[in-house]
Amino acid sequence: MAKKIKLDEFSFNISLSVLNHLGRNLYRSFITVLGEAISNAWDADAKNVWIYIDKSNNNFVIKDDGIGMTADDFQNKFLKIGYSKRQGGQSKSSKGRPFIGRKGIGKLALLSCAERITVISKTKKGEYVGGVIDNSGLDLAITNDLTPQQYPLGSWREKSKGLKKYMTDHGHGSIIHFEDIKGGIKSSLAILRKLIALYFRFSLLDKSFNIFIDNNKISLSDLDDLSEKTEFLWNVNEIEDPYVKKQLANVKERKTIDSKSNIRGFLATVGKPRDLNIMNLDERVSVDLFVNGRLREKNILKHIPTARIVEDYLYGQIHFDELDDSDKDRFTSDREGVVADDTKYQLFLKNFRDEIMKKVIDDWDRLRIKYRLPGDSENPRMTVKERTSRDLFNAVSAEYTPPEKSKNRTKVLQWVDDLEKDAEFNFGSYAECFISENLVRKYISDQNISLSTEAQKVVKRWKEKETENKGKGNLSIEIRQKGSDLSYLSMDDLSYLVDKGDQLKQASLSRDANEYKPIRDALAHTALLTEKAKRKLNSVYENIKDRVKILLSSGGTIK
Repeated sequence: MAKKIKLDEFSFNISLSVLNHLGRNLYRSFITVLGEAISNAWDADAKNVWIYIDKSNNNFVIKDDGIGMTADDFQNKFLKIGYSKRQGGQSKSSKGRPFIGRKGIGKLALLSCAERITVISKTKKGEYVGGVIDNSGLDLAITNDLTPQQYPLGSWREKSKGLKKYMTDHGHGSIIHFEDIKGGIKSSLAILRKLIALYFRFSLLDKSFNIFIDNNKISLSDLDDLSEKTEFLWNVNEIEDPYVKKQLANVKERKTIDSKSNIRGFLATVGKPRDLNIMNLDERVSVDLFVNGRLREKNILKHIPTARIVEDYLYGQIHFDELDDSDKDRFTSDREGVVADDTKYQLFLKNFRDEIMKKVIDDWDRLRIKYRLPGDSENPRMTVKERTSRDLFNAVSAEYTPPEKSKNRTKVLQWVDDLEKDAEFNFGSYAECFISENLVRKYISDQNISLSTEAQKVVKRWKEKETENKGKGNLSIEIRQKGSDLSYLSMDDLSYLVDKGDQLKQASLSRDANEYKPIRDALAHTALLTEKAKRKLNSVYENIKDRVKILLSSGGTIK
């Protein structure tokens, strides 16, 4: 006949030294402790979890309305480190919820984060059972090599005055009181609310489960600042997620991705990398893996780095429940990750990279270009010169964007759109013109090539014109650096000086410069070029560029 357990006689059901070696300090994150308590409440079919934070006194309380524990449950299940709810092949609660807990060592998180932890629980129509775990006393018991029976838990009734207000109207479930939190409670309530909304998705996905902090329910609105900064969304296998459906309803673009690997979830990108920072924490919102609703791996991209810039803008939540099966426990001992070399996990990562990330990487660059934003400089759809020209155009044209309520806003935005392709060409072409002509000027100066009579006439004409224009503009400042005569000569004039030493009179720089001049002048006057003119300018400039490169490398005339 089994011994009847008295309501105030409880002890650990494991060697205290083994308990210590298992890692009482295994869980160091405050959010991890909350997660373990919330997960236990989920597995106990709770409808509600209440978290009460008292930062001034450095303590907090977690209360739920789950099925609760009898004295036997508390002694032989809760205090038995390693007890698993899945013993006997069970994988779901009585209400059909998939169990989050697995190994039964998660309660170590609850035992290590505070100096004293009071746990009480009761079933429907039952009495409260529980005890107090005093970590200073536990340390002494371990040092003195006491048996579990020699270190009974303290009486919770001595703490009942502080628990009384939480016990009022508490029909069934558990209450855990944490006193003197190690390291203190550093996060603000706003940060905790956001972290819970991010990492405990089942509280938002399942309407039958709610989490409250100081009686205020965690909701989608706790993620408003993140959703407002989100630009693009990829829904993987059409997941039904209220955050995706409601908070991300107004993103600039929504895409769908079909995965053959039963991967579900969503990925999204923000406008700027700093938008992923969680307030004043070092932590960032990332692409996280959930299994049966529980966060199992933060930032899975660290296992499949692409070295593409989109990773700095990307966050999301990916669900792959197949990692939790009866064949094997794939989760690390600290329950904060997946065993890295697990075969099924490696296959998941490969499929995620090949089926999903490749599409996101390409889509993101195309969408950023569409909305005149800097994209992925390594994407080969555009040359470096084209992409840089476009980025410069976007930066400049943004200064001319009318206010939201301007009656001409739509018209002006269309005008800007009409200029985009031409600007991409003209900006790059002007840069080519600027660099090539100034390099030829430096070459002429370095080689001490004297100005011809014709060149001197051109310089004189432009100086007179400049003087006349400065008078009209009432300007007395110098415009050109150093006042060099060469600065008044364009490529056609400069090329004649360079070609003077070419005794063989082969195809010359000046010949290409003559073809280049009329289109170059139109370009310098910010004209929009015809497609034929663009093609001609490109072909002629390639000749000029090659000749200038030879000129600069040879140190002499072009042969």
